Amino acid sequence: MSRLEDLAERVERLVLRHEELKRENALLTQQLATVGGERDSLRSRLAAARARIDALLDRLPADAAPVAPVPASTLVAPGPDA
Repeated sequence: MSRLEDLAERVERLVLRHEELKRENALLTQQLATVGGERDSLRSRLAAARARIDALLDRLPADAAPVAPVPASTLVAPGPDA
């Protein structure tokens, strides 16, 4: 194979690789936008949940004694007859 044919083949492979990378980049850009939107939605939901919790905490009486959490291992699930 002549040097010119070898060079032409290498250029063709580079062009194909370039097109492949362009498609991959477009896909990754789209995925990034989707994930960014999901992240923003989750942040918004988290802020709303925090606001609801803060509102509930504000409604608690100030003199209420804190209650210790019950360990999950002491909780008993209802049986099949319940």
